[in-house]
Amino acid sequence: MNSLIQGNPLPLVIGVIGVLLLLFVVIVFINFFGLWIQAKAASAPVSLLNLILMRFRKVNPSIIVNSKITAAKAGLIYTPDELEAHYLAGGDIINVVLALVAAEKAGITLPFNRACAIDLATKDTGKTVLEAVRTSINPKVIDCPNPSGGITKITAVAKDGIGVNVRARVTVRTNLDRFVGGATEETIIARVGEGIVTSVGSAASYKSVLENPDSISRLVLEKGVDAATAFEILSIDIADVDIADNVGARLQTEQAEADKQVAQAKAEMRRAAAVATEQEMSARTQEMRAKLVEAEATVPLAIAEAFHNGNLGVMDYAKYQNVVADTKMRDSIGEEDSESH
Repeated sequence: MNSLIQGNPLPLVIGVIGVLLLLFVVIVFINFFGLWIQAKAASAPVSLLNLILMRFRKVNPSIIVNSKITAAKAGLIYTPDELEAHYLAGGDIINVVLALVAAEKAGITLPFNRACAIDLATKDTGKTVLEAVRTSINPKVIDCPNPSGGITKITAVAKDGIGVNVRARVTVRTNLDRFVGGATEETIIARVGEGIVTSVGSAASYKSVLENPDSISRLVLEKGVDAATAFEILSIDIADVDIADNVGARLQTEQAEADKQVAQAKAEMRRAAAVATEQEMSARTQEMRAKLVEAEATVPLAIAEAFHNGNLGVMDYAKYQNVVADTKMRDSIGEEDSESH
């Protein structure tokens, strides 16, 4: 045999190539022939070469084949290239096909490209295009306000100052034409809440709100709160209305209390100013008394100097002493009369 190989190696090369071809056929049969037969039998044919090339393009052939079969059974025809393009873009092609089938069965017009755009737009939101289509078929109810935020009712104040608590339920369905780029449920809740506050605030009395709660829903619907959102509002139902408190009276009470505190502060300022003035006058009185004592202290000196200079005699001084004694006697009599009265 060694002599055969050395003489003519062509048979060996052909044998190796044949083994490799056989191995390739076996691998293709195991990996792709079943999918090819499955697609062929379901009237959604995909060429065997295309299935092989999908592997090189890092596309899962089974997902593409199953999605194409699902669409074909619903009467929807999509090429493998269309399905592959969305798969390579990071979309969920299975959900897209199921959403398209659901829309077709419900009579909703949903083009393939729009379904792919919705799927990619909801990729990081935790929602799917299939949920969007289902919501468009079966409307959902949104509570306003959202109880998950810890607030169960919206409080608004009528013109008479009485607060009213309102809870609404908004029935919406998905607007597939505005789903990509449209505002979400949070915008619907915020706009409906704003409309409720406006409606109650424009009411003359809380009684009219309690008597006609449907006036709130009518006003909110007229505002077109679903504009530029991903939803279409079907109805706004007022689920609960009750009295909150007399906000006007409470505000007036708080204002009166504030005014009282301001008045008390001003009165305290005036009292402090009066006390300061009184203390100032007392100090001035003591100052004047000190000056009087100082002046009285100079009298004996003046008398002594008058004696020395001969300007005052003994008899004059005696008369002066009599006058001082008489004055003191009159002062003491006056004090006794005032005490007796």
